[in-house]
Amino acid sequence: MRNLLSRTSLSVGELLLAVAILIGAVGVLVYLLPTPILVLGGAIILLSTLIYSIGFLSIIRQYRFLYRLNRVPILVVFLAPVILTFIFIHVFDLSLSIANWVILIALLLSLATYWLIVPAALYQQLREQQEETAIEDWPSVCVLVPAYNEEGYVGECIESLLAIEYPTELLDIVVIDDGSTDNTYQEAANYESDGIRILQKENAGKHSALNYGMERTSSEFIVCIDADSVVDTKAVKELIRTYRTSSNPGAIAGNVEVANADSFITRIQALEYIIGINMFRRALSLLGLVKVVPGCLGMFDRKLVNEIGGYSGDTVTEDFDLTIDILKGGHRIYHSSNAVAQTEVPDTWLDLYRQRIRWFRGNVQTVLKHWQIFKNTDFGILHVVMAPYLILSMVIIPGLGFVISAYIIWMLFSGAIIQLIGLLVLFTLLQLLFCTLAILIEDDDLSLVKYAPLTVIGYKQFLDVILAKGTLDVILKDSFSWTRAQRIRQRETTDKNEITNQDDKS
Repeated sequence: MRNLLSRTSLSVGELLLAVAILIGAVGVLVYLLPTPILVLGGAIILLSTLIYSIGFLSIIRQYRFLYRLNRVPILVVFLAPVILTFIFIHVFDLSLSIANWVILIALLLSLATYWLIVPAALYQQLREQQEETAIEDWPSVCVLVPAYNEEGYVGECIESLLAIEYPTELLDIVVIDDGSTDNTYQEAANYESDGIRILQKENAGKHSALNYGMERTSSEFIVCIDADSVVDTKAVKELIRTYRTSSNPGAIAGNVEVANADSFITRIQALEYIIGINMFRRALSLLGLVKVVPGCLGMFDRKLVNEIGGYSGDTVTEDFDLTIDILKGGHRIYHSSNAVAQTEVPDTWLDLYRQRIRWFRGNVQTVLKHWQIFKNTDFGILHVVMAPYLILSMVIIPGLGFVISAYIIWMLFSGAIIQLIGLLVLFTLLQLLFCTLAILIEDDDLSLVKYAPLTVIGYKQFLDVILAKGTLDVILKDSFSWTRAQRIRQRETTDKNEITNQDDKS
Protein backbone atom coordinates (compact mmCIF):
# COMPACT_ATOMS: atom_id res chain seq x y z
CA MET A 1 0.00 0.00 0.00
CA ARG A 2 1.40 3.38 -0.94
CA ASN A 3 1.77 6.16 1.61
CA LEU A 4 -1.58 7.92 1.38
CA LEU A 5 -0.22 11.24 2.61
CA SER A 6 2.67 11.46 0.13
CA ARG A 7 1.28 14.28 -1.96
CA THR A 8 3.24 16.67 -4.10
CA SER A 9 3.68 20.23 -2.86
CA LEU A 10 2.18 23.14 -4.74
CA SER A 11 4.33 24.58 -7.49
CA VAL A 12 4.55 28.16 -8.67
CA GLY A 13 3.10 27.03 -12.01
CA GLU A 14 0.03 25.58 -10.33
CA LEU A 15 -0.57 28.78 -8.39
CA LEU A 16 -0.13 30.90 -11.51
CA LEU A 17 -2.56 28.65 -13.37
CA ALA A 18 -5.15 29.16 -10.63
CA VAL A 19 -4.69 32.94 -10.80
CA ALA A 20 -4.92 32.89 -14.60
CA ILE A 21 -8.17 30.91 -14.47
CA LEU A 22 -9.56 33.33 -11.90
CA ILE A 23 -8.71 36.39 -14.03
CA GLY A 24 -10.02 34.69 -17.16
CA ALA A 25 -13.30 33.75 -15.48
CA VAL A 26 -13.86 37.30 -14.23
CA GLY A 27 -13.06 38.67 -17.68
CA VAL A 28 -15.53 36.32 -19.35
CA LEU A 29 -18.17 37.27 -16.79
CA VAL A 30 -17.77 40.97 -17.60
CA TYR A 31 -17.72 40.36 -21.35
CA LEU A 32 -20.57 37.86 -21.73
CA LEU A 33 -23.09 38.73 -19.07
CA PRO A 34 -25.90 41.18 -19.75
CA THR A 35 -25.56 44.35 -17.70
CA PRO A 36 -28.50 43.53 -15.35
CA ILE A 37 -27.03 40.13 -14.56
CA LEU A 38 -23.57 41.63 -14.08
CA VAL A 39 -24.86 44.28 -11.67
CA LEU A 40 -26.92 41.75 -9.73
CA GLY A 41 -23.97 39.36 -9.66
CA GLY A 42 -21.85 42.03 -7.97
CA ALA A 43 -24.59 42.64 -5.42
CA ILE A 44 -24.86 38.92 -4.76
CA ILE A 45 -21.11 38.68 -4.18
CA LEU A 46 -21.28 41.53 -1.66
CA LEU A 47 -24.23 39.90 0.10
CA SER A 48 -22.43 36.54 0.20
CA THR A 49 -19.34 38.22 1.61
CA LEU A 50 -21.45 39.89 4.31
CA ILE A 51 -23.12 36.61 5.31
CA TYR A 52 -19.76 34.84 5.22
CA SER A 53 -18.17 37.50 7.45
CA ILE A 54 -20.98 37.20 9.98
CA GLY A 55 -20.51 33.44 10.00
CA PHE A 56 -16.79 33.80 10.65
CA LEU A 57 -17.40 36.27 13.47
CA SER A 58 -19.71 33.77 15.13
CA ILE A 59 -17.05 31.06 14.81
CA ILE A 60 -13.88 33.00 15.60
CA ARG A 61 -15.10 35.58 18.12
CA GLN A 62 -18.04 33.57 19.43
CA TYR A 63 -20.25 36.63 19.89
CA ARG A 64 -23.29 35.38 21.74
CA PHE A 65 -25.80 37.61 19.98
CA LEU A 66 -24.85 36.05 16.65
CA TYR A 67 -25.90 32.61 17.85
CA ARG A 68 -29.47 33.90 18.05
CA LEU A 69 -29.43 33.76 14.26
CA ASN A 70 -29.52 29.97 14.65
CA ARG A 71 -33.22 30.21 15.52
CA VAL A 72 -34.20 32.12 12.41
CA PRO A 73 -36.93 30.11 10.60
CA ILE A 74 -35.81 28.29 7.48
CA LEU A 75 -38.26 30.24 5.30
CA VAL A 76 -36.45 33.49 6.09
CA VAL A 77 -33.15 31.97 4.99
CA PHE A 78 -34.61 31.18 1.58
CA LEU A 79 -36.65 34.36 1.11
CA ALA A 80 -34.00 36.89 2.20
CA PRO A 81 -31.85 36.75 -0.97
CA VAL A 82 -34.96 36.59 -3.18
CA ILE A 83 -36.50 39.67 -1.49
CA LEU A 84 -33.21 41.57 -1.69
CA THR A 85 -32.94 40.71 -5.40
CA PHE A 86 -36.45 42.04 -6.10
CA ILE A 87 -35.68 45.22 -4.14
CA PHE A 88 -32.49 45.68 -6.13
CA ILE A 89 -34.33 45.18 -9.44
CA HIS A 90 -37.03 47.67 -8.43
CA VAL A 91 -34.63 50.36 -7.20
CA PHE A 92 -32.44 50.21 -10.30
CA ASP A 93 -35.42 49.59 -12.63
CA LEU A 94 -33.81 46.53 -14.21
CA SER A 95 -35.68 44.45 -16.79
CA LEU A 96 -34.91 40.73 -16.90
CA SER A 97 -36.11 38.22 -19.46
CA ILE A 98 -36.99 34.66 -18.50
CA ALA A 99 -33.67 33.54 -19.93
CA ASN A 100 -31.81 36.07 -17.79
CA TRP A 101 -33.72 34.87 -14.74
CA VAL A 102 -32.51 31.33 -15.41
CA ILE A 103 -28.94 32.59 -15.71
CA LEU A 104 -29.33 34.68 -12.56
CA ILE A 105 -30.55 31.77 -10.44
CA ALA A 106 -27.75 29.55 -11.73
CA LEU A 107 -25.21 32.27 -10.94
CA LEU A 108 -26.67 32.66 -7.46
CA LEU A 109 -26.01 29.01 -6.76
CA SER A 110 -22.56 29.13 -8.36
CA LEU A 111 -21.49 32.16 -6.36
CA ALA A 112 -22.84 30.61 -3.18
CA THR A 113 -20.51 27.71 -3.87
CA TYR A 114 -17.44 29.67 -4.94
CA TRP A 115 -17.55 32.46 -2.40
CA LEU A 116 -18.80 30.49 0.60
CA ILE A 117 -17.73 26.86 0.32
CA VAL A 118 -14.20 27.38 -1.01
CA PRO A 119 -13.11 30.05 1.53
CA ALA A 120 -14.74 28.10 4.35
CA ALA A 121 -12.93 24.91 3.30
CA LEU A 122 -9.64 26.79 3.08
CA TYR A 123 -10.17 28.29 6.52
CA GLN A 124 -10.94 24.86 7.96
CA GLN A 125 -7.72 23.53 6.50
CA LEU A 126 -5.63 26.36 7.95
CA ARG A 127 -7.29 26.07 11.36
CA GLU A 128 -6.70 22.32 11.41
CA GLN A 129 -3.02 22.81 10.61
CA GLN A 130 -2.68 25.15 13.60
CA GLU A 131 -4.34 22.75 16.05
CA GLU A 132 -1.43 20.40 16.63
CA THR A 133 -2.42 19.09 20.05
CA ALA A 134 -0.17 16.70 21.93
CA ILE A 135 -2.18 13.78 23.33
CA GLU A 136 -0.70 11.68 26.12
CA ASP A 137 -3.73 9.66 27.26
CA TRP A 138 -4.95 7.88 24.15
CA PRO A 139 -8.42 6.33 24.59
CA SER A 140 -9.40 2.76 23.74
CA VAL A 141 -10.59 2.30 20.14
CA CYS A 142 -12.36 -0.57 18.42
CA VAL A 143 -12.10 -0.70 14.62
CA LEU A 144 -15.13 -2.39 13.08
CA VAL A 145 -14.89 -3.83 9.55
CA PRO A 146 -18.27 -5.12 8.27
CA ALA A 147 -17.73 -7.47 5.34
CA TYR A 148 -20.09 -9.16 2.92
CA ASN A 149 -18.52 -10.93 -0.08
CA GLU A 150 -15.28 -8.93 0.15
CA GLU A 151 -12.93 -11.67 -1.01
CA GLY A 152 -9.79 -10.13 -2.46
CA TYR A 153 -10.27 -6.92 -0.48
CA VAL A 154 -10.67 -7.70 3.20
CA GLY A 155 -7.09 -8.99 3.49
CA GLU A 156 -5.59 -5.74 2.19
CA CYS A 157 -7.88 -3.77 4.47
CA ILE A 158 -6.72 -5.78 7.50
CA GLU A 159 -3.07 -5.35 6.54
CA SER A 160 -3.52 -1.58 6.49
CA LEU A 161 -5.14 -1.76 9.93
CA LEU A 162 -2.23 -3.84 11.30
CA ALA A 163 0.11 -1.04 10.21
CA ILE A 164 -1.82 1.65 12.15
CA GLU A 165 0.31 3.70 14.55
CA TYR A 166 -1.63 3.40 17.80
CA PRO A 167 -0.95 1.84 21.22
CA THR A 168 -1.54 -1.88 20.65
CA GLU A 169 -3.15 -2.47 24.02
CA LEU A 170 -5.77 0.21 23.27
CA LEU A 171 -6.64 -0.92 19.74
CA ASP A 172 -9.15 -3.68 19.06
CA ILE A 173 -9.69 -4.69 15.41
CA VAL A 174 -12.87 -6.66 14.69
CA VAL A 175 -13.98 -8.01 11.30
CA ILE A 176 -17.64 -9.01 11.07
CA ASP A 177 -18.43 -11.45 8.27
CA ASP A 178 -22.09 -10.80 7.51
CA GLY A 179 -22.95 -14.19 6.03
CA SER A 180 -20.66 -13.99 3.00
CA THR A 181 -21.10 -16.60 0.28
CA ASP A 182 -17.49 -16.40 -0.92
CA ASN A 183 -14.15 -16.82 0.88
CA THR A 184 -14.30 -13.56 2.84
CA TYR A 185 -14.28 -15.33 6.21
CA GLN A 186 -11.38 -17.60 5.29
CA GLU A 187 -9.35 -14.66 3.96
CA ALA A 188 -9.94 -12.66 7.16
CA ALA A 189 -9.30 -15.69 9.40
CA ASN A 190 -5.70 -15.81 8.13
CA TYR A 191 -5.00 -12.78 10.33
CA GLU A 192 -6.39 -14.13 13.62
CA SER A 193 -2.85 -14.97 14.72
CA ASP A 194 -2.04 -11.25 14.43
CA GLY A 195 -4.65 -10.39 17.05
CA ILE A 196 -7.55 -9.65 14.70
CA ARG A 197 -10.95 -10.77 16.00
CA ILE A 198 -13.13 -12.39 13.34
CA LEU A 199 -16.87 -12.64 13.99
CA GLN A 200 -19.34 -14.51 11.80
CA LYS A 201 -23.11 -14.08 11.60
CA GLU A 202 -26.03 -14.64 9.28
CA ASN A 203 -26.56 -12.02 6.60
CA ALA A 204 -28.80 -9.19 7.82
CA GLY A 205 -27.29 -6.05 6.31
CA LYS A 206 -24.42 -3.70 7.07
CA HIS A 207 -26.24 -1.95 9.93
CA SER A 208 -26.76 -5.32 11.63
CA ALA A 209 -23.09 -6.26 11.25
CA LEU A 210 -21.96 -2.97 12.80
CA ASN A 211 -24.36 -3.31 15.72
CA TYR A 212 -23.21 -6.92 16.19
CA GLY A 213 -19.63 -5.73 16.47
CA MET A 214 -20.43 -2.85 18.84
CA GLU A 215 -22.24 -5.21 21.20
CA ARG A 216 -18.99 -7.16 21.56
CA THR A 217 -16.64 -4.38 22.52
CA SER A 218 -16.24 -2.05 25.48
CA SER A 219 -13.89 0.42 23.78
CA GLU A 220 -14.57 4.12 24.28
CA PHE A 221 -14.60 4.88 20.56
CA ILE A 222 -15.75 3.02 17.48
CA VAL A 223 -13.99 3.49 14.13
CA CYS A 224 -15.92 2.08 11.15
CA ILE A 225 -14.09 1.10 7.98
CA ASP A 226 -15.41 -0.53 4.80
CA ALA A 227 -13.73 -3.81 3.90
CA ASP A 228 -12.77 -2.50 0.44
CA SER A 229 -10.90 0.47 1.90
CA VAL A 230 -7.34 0.94 3.13
CA VAL A 231 -6.36 3.51 5.75
CA ASP A 232 -3.32 5.60 6.41
CA THR A 233 -1.14 4.62 9.34
CA LYS A 234 -2.00 7.82 11.25
CA ALA A 235 -5.73 7.78 10.52
CA VAL A 236 -6.95 6.70 13.97
CA LYS A 237 -4.67 9.13 15.79
CA GLU A 238 -5.86 11.98 13.57
CA LEU A 239 -9.51 11.10 14.24
CA ILE A 240 -8.86 11.17 17.99
CA ARG A 241 -6.91 14.43 17.68
CA THR A 242 -9.77 16.13 15.84
CA TYR A 243 -12.23 14.82 18.43
CA ARG A 244 -10.16 16.19 21.31
CA THR A 245 -9.80 19.65 19.73
CA SER A 246 -13.48 20.02 18.78
CA SER A 247 -16.42 21.45 20.69
CA ASN A 248 -19.14 19.00 21.80
CA PRO A 249 -18.20 16.31 19.24
CA GLY A 250 -20.27 13.20 18.64
CA ALA A 251 -18.46 11.81 15.61
CA ILE A 252 -15.58 12.56 13.24
CA ALA A 253 -15.66 11.99 9.48
CA GLY A 254 -12.48 10.87 7.76
CA ASN A 255 -11.11 12.12 4.45
CA VAL A 256 -11.97 9.70 1.61
CA GLU A 257 -9.89 9.47 -1.56
CA VAL A 258 -10.28 7.37 -4.70
CA ALA A 259 -7.85 4.46 -4.79
CA ASN A 260 -8.29 3.46 -8.44
CA ALA A 261 -8.19 6.81 -10.25
CA ASP A 262 -6.69 5.22 -13.33
CA SER A 263 -9.44 5.43 -15.95
CA PHE A 264 -11.79 7.99 -17.46
CA ILE A 265 -14.78 7.18 -15.27
CA THR A 266 -12.83 6.72 -12.03
CA ARG A 267 -10.91 9.99 -12.50
CA ILE A 268 -14.19 11.87 -12.93
CA GLN A 269 -15.25 10.37 -9.60
CA ALA A 270 -11.91 11.37 -8.05
CA LEU A 271 -12.68 14.98 -9.00
CA GLU A 272 -16.24 14.59 -7.70
CA TYR A 273 -14.97 13.35 -4.34
CA ILE A 274 -12.83 16.47 -4.06
CA ILE A 275 -15.34 19.13 -5.15
CA GLY A 276 -18.61 17.47 -4.20
CA ILE A 277 -17.78 15.65 -0.98
CA ASN A 278 -14.54 16.63 0.75
CA MET A 279 -14.84 20.37 0.09
CA PHE A 280 -18.35 20.51 1.51
CA ARG A 281 -17.31 18.41 4.52
CA ARG A 282 -14.49 20.84 5.21
CA ALA A 283 -16.84 23.82 5.02
CA LEU A 284 -19.62 22.28 7.12
CA SER A 285 -17.03 21.11 9.65
CA LEU A 286 -16.58 24.72 10.73
CA LEU A 287 -20.06 24.55 12.22
CA GLY A 288 -19.81 20.92 13.30
CA LEU A 289 -22.47 20.01 10.74
CA VAL A 290 -20.82 17.41 8.53
CA LYS A 291 -23.73 15.72 6.76
CA VAL A 292 -22.43 12.14 6.56
CA VAL A 293 -19.80 10.24 8.51
CA PRO A 294 -18.67 7.90 5.70
CA GLY A 295 -18.60 4.15 6.08
CA CYS A 296 -15.12 4.19 4.53
CA LEU A 297 -13.69 5.93 7.60
CA GLY A 298 -15.56 7.45 10.52
CA MET A 299 -15.30 7.54 14.31
CA PHE A 300 -18.10 7.61 16.89
CA ASP A 301 -18.45 7.88 20.64
CA ARG A 302 -19.62 4.33 21.42
CA LYS A 303 -21.79 5.28 24.42
CA LEU A 304 -23.52 7.98 22.36
CA VAL A 305 -24.30 5.54 19.54
CA ASN A 306 -25.64 3.01 22.06
CA GLU A 307 -27.91 5.70 23.57
CA ILE A 308 -29.31 6.41 20.10
CA GLY A 309 -29.98 2.73 19.59
CA GLY A 310 -27.13 1.91 17.24
CA TYR A 311 -27.32 1.80 13.47
CA SER A 312 -30.83 1.68 12.04
CA GLY A 313 -32.08 -0.50 9.22
CA ASP A 314 -34.79 2.00 8.27
CA THR A 315 -32.79 3.25 5.29
CA VAL A 316 -30.18 1.87 2.89
CA THR A 317 -27.75 4.64 3.91
CA GLU A 318 -27.27 3.78 7.57
CA ASP A 319 -24.31 6.19 7.90
CA PHE A 320 -26.35 9.24 6.84
CA ASP A 321 -29.23 8.16 9.10
CA LEU A 322 -26.99 7.81 12.18
CA THR A 323 -25.27 11.12 11.43
CA ILE A 324 -28.58 13.02 11.47
CA ASP A 325 -29.57 11.27 14.70
CA ILE A 326 -26.36 12.47 16.36
CA LEU A 327 -26.86 16.03 15.12
CA LYS A 328 -30.47 16.04 16.32
CA GLY A 329 -29.22 15.10 19.78
CA GLY A 330 -27.31 18.38 19.98
CA HIS A 331 -23.84 16.98 19.28
CA ARG A 332 -21.53 18.18 16.53
CA ILE A 333 -19.83 16.25 13.75
CA TYR A 334 -16.49 17.34 12.32
CA HIS A 335 -14.18 16.45 9.46
CA SER A 336 -10.56 15.38 9.81
CA SER A 337 -8.72 15.99 6.55
CA ASN A 338 -5.57 14.28 7.89
CA ALA A 339 -7.36 11.01 8.63
CA VAL A 340 -7.19 9.47 5.17
CA ALA A 341 -8.75 6.36 3.68
CA GLN A 342 -8.72 5.22 0.09
CA THR A 343 -11.63 3.33 -1.43
CA GLU A 344 -12.35 1.66 -4.72
CA VAL A 345 -14.97 3.37 -6.88
CA PRO A 346 -16.99 1.76 -9.72
CA ASP A 347 -15.18 1.58 -13.06
CA THR A 348 -18.22 1.05 -15.30
CA TRP A 349 -21.30 3.21 -15.84
CA LEU A 350 -23.59 0.35 -14.84
CA ASP A 351 -21.79 -0.22 -11.54
CA LEU A 352 -21.72 3.53 -10.88
CA TYR A 353 -25.47 3.59 -11.43
CA ARG A 354 -25.95 0.71 -8.99
CA GLN A 355 -23.92 2.51 -6.34
CA ARG A 356 -25.54 5.93 -6.76
CA ILE A 357 -29.13 4.70 -6.98
CA ARG A 358 -28.63 3.15 -3.53
CA TRP A 359 -27.04 6.35 -2.21
CA PHE A 360 -29.81 8.57 -3.55
CA ARG A 361 -32.62 6.27 -2.44
CA GLY A 362 -31.11 6.15 1.03
CA ASN A 363 -30.66 9.92 1.15
CA VAL A 364 -34.31 10.48 0.29
CA GLN A 365 -35.37 7.87 2.86
CA THR A 366 -33.29 9.59 5.53
CA VAL A 367 -34.62 13.06 4.74
CA LEU A 368 -38.21 11.81 4.92
CA LYS A 369 -37.47 10.00 8.19
CA HIS A 370 -36.02 13.15 9.79
CA TRP A 371 -38.45 15.62 8.24
CA GLN A 372 -38.92 17.39 11.59
CA ILE A 373 -35.59 19.21 11.21
CA PHE A 374 -37.20 21.18 8.37
CA LYS A 375 -40.19 22.26 10.47
CA ASN A 376 -38.94 22.60 14.04
CA THR A 377 -36.83 25.66 14.88
CA ASP A 378 -35.84 24.03 18.18
CA PHE A 379 -33.18 22.16 16.23
CA GLY A 380 -31.35 25.50 15.92
CA ILE A 381 -28.42 25.50 13.55
CA LEU A 382 -29.41 22.07 12.23
CA HIS A 383 -32.69 23.64 11.07
CA VAL A 384 -31.16 26.88 9.78
CA VAL A 385 -28.07 25.51 7.99
CA MET A 386 -28.40 21.77 7.37
CA ALA A 387 -32.06 21.79 6.32
CA PRO A 388 -31.57 24.47 3.61
CA TYR A 389 -28.41 22.70 2.44
CA LEU A 390 -30.28 19.42 2.02
CA ILE A 391 -33.10 21.11 0.10
CA LEU A 392 -30.56 22.96 -2.04
CA SER A 393 -28.45 19.91 -2.88
CA MET A 394 -31.27 17.38 -3.28
CA VAL A 395 -34.08 19.45 -4.78
CA ILE A 396 -33.21 22.94 -6.03
CA ILE A 397 -29.88 22.33 -7.78
CA PRO A 398 -30.97 19.10 -9.54
CA GLY A 399 -34.32 20.72 -10.45
CA LEU A 400 -32.55 23.77 -11.82
CA GLY A 401 -30.31 21.42 -13.77
CA PHE A 402 -33.31 20.00 -15.58
CA VAL A 403 -34.61 23.52 -16.29
CA ILE A 404 -31.27 24.64 -17.69
CA SER A 405 -31.02 21.45 -19.79
CA ALA A 406 -34.45 22.21 -21.26
CA TYR A 407 -33.35 25.80 -21.87
CA ILE A 408 -30.24 24.59 -23.72
CA ILE A 409 -32.38 22.37 -25.96
CA TRP A 410 -34.69 25.31 -26.65
CA MET A 411 -31.70 27.49 -27.57
CA LEU A 412 -30.48 24.83 -29.99
CA PHE A 413 -33.82 24.64 -31.78
CA SER A 414 -34.25 28.43 -31.80
CA GLY A 415 -30.87 28.98 -33.45
CA ALA A 416 -29.27 30.83 -30.52
CA ILE A 417 -26.02 28.91 -30.96
CA ILE A 418 -23.66 31.82 -30.18
CA GLN A 419 -25.48 32.66 -26.93
CA LEU A 420 -25.48 28.99 -25.99
CA ILE A 421 -21.74 28.69 -26.58
CA GLY A 422 -21.19 31.81 -24.51
CA LEU A 423 -23.18 30.41 -21.58
CA LEU A 424 -21.38 27.06 -21.74
CA VAL A 425 -18.02 28.81 -21.79
CA LEU A 426 -19.07 30.98 -18.85
CA PHE A 427 -20.19 28.15 -16.60
CA THR A 428 -17.30 25.93 -17.68
CA LEU A 429 -14.83 28.62 -16.67
CA LEU A 430 -16.58 29.06 -13.36
CA GLN A 431 -16.38 25.32 -12.78
CA LEU A 432 -12.73 25.26 -13.82
CA LEU A 433 -12.07 27.96 -11.25
CA PHE A 434 -13.89 26.07 -8.53
CA CYS A 435 -12.21 22.76 -9.36
CA THR A 436 -8.75 24.33 -9.49
CA LEU A 437 -9.12 25.99 -6.11
CA ALA A 438 -10.58 22.82 -4.60
CA ILE A 439 -7.75 20.63 -5.92
CA LEU A 440 -5.16 23.08 -4.63
CA ILE A 441 -6.77 23.10 -1.19
CA GLU A 442 -6.85 19.29 -1.17
CA ASP A 443 -3.26 19.24 -2.51
CA ASP A 444 -4.28 16.63 -5.06
CA ASP A 445 -3.63 15.87 -8.73
CA LEU A 446 -4.14 19.11 -10.67
CA SER A 447 -4.56 17.20 -13.93
CA LEU A 448 -8.05 16.22 -12.69
CA VAL A 449 -9.18 19.75 -13.54
CA LYS A 450 -9.48 18.74 -17.21
CA TYR A 451 -12.60 16.78 -16.26
CA ALA A 452 -14.29 19.92 -14.92
CA PRO A 453 -16.32 20.58 -18.11
CA LEU A 454 -18.01 17.18 -17.67
CA THR A 455 -19.32 18.31 -14.29
CA VAL A 456 -21.21 21.02 -16.20
CA ILE A 457 -22.45 19.00 -19.18
CA GLY A 458 -22.63 15.22 -19.14
CA TYR A 459 -21.73 13.75 -15.78
CA LYS A 460 -23.93 16.13 -13.79
CA GLN A 461 -27.01 15.28 -15.86
CA PHE A 462 -26.25 11.57 -15.42
CA LEU A 463 -26.31 11.98 -11.63
CA ASP A 464 -29.39 14.23 -11.71
CA VAL A 465 -31.36 11.58 -13.61
CA ILE A 466 -30.33 8.91 -11.08
CA LEU A 467 -31.36 11.20 -8.21
CA ALA A 468 -34.74 11.80 -9.84
CA LYS A 469 -35.27 8.06 -10.31
CA GLY A 470 -34.16 7.32 -6.75
CA THR A 471 -36.61 9.90 -5.41
CA LEU A 472 -39.48 8.44 -7.41
CA ASP A 473 -38.54 4.92 -6.27
CA VAL A 474 -38.81 5.94 -2.61
CA ILE A 475 -42.12 7.75 -3.15
CA LEU A 476 -43.79 5.16 -5.39
CA LYS A 477 -42.34 1.83 -4.27
CA ASP A 478 -42.89 0.03 -0.98
CA SER A 479 -39.50 -1.69 -1.13
CA PHE A 480 -36.48 -2.15 -3.35
CA SER A 481 -33.42 -4.37 -3.31
CA TRP A 482 -29.94 -3.34 -2.17
CA THR A 483 -27.95 -2.42 -5.28
CA ARG A 484 -24.23 -3.14 -5.12
CA ALA A 485 -21.46 -2.27 -7.55
CA GLN A 486 -19.50 -5.26 -8.74
CA ARG A 487 -16.04 -5.51 -7.21
CA ILE A 488 -13.33 -5.02 -9.82
CA ARG A 489 -10.91 -7.69 -8.59
CA GLN A 490 -13.72 -10.19 -8.16
CA ARG A 491 -14.89 -9.52 -11.72
CA GLU A 492 -11.36 -10.00 -13.00
CA THR A 493 -11.06 -13.29 -11.10
CA THR A 494 -14.40 -14.47 -12.48
CA ASP A 495 -13.34 -13.60 -16.03
CA LYS A 496 -10.06 -15.50 -15.61
CA ASN A 497 -11.88 -18.53 -14.25
CA GLU A 498 -14.29 -18.49 -17.18
CA ILE A 499 -11.40 -18.33 -19.65
CA THR A 500 -9.64 -21.21 -17.83
CA ASN A 501 -12.81 -23.30 -17.89
CA GLN A 502 -13.26 -22.66 -21.60
CA ASP A 503 -9.65 -23.68 -22.25
CA ASP A 504 -10.13 -26.88 -20.23
CA LYS A 505 -13.27 -27.75 -22.22
CA SER A 506 -11.50 -27.19 -25.50
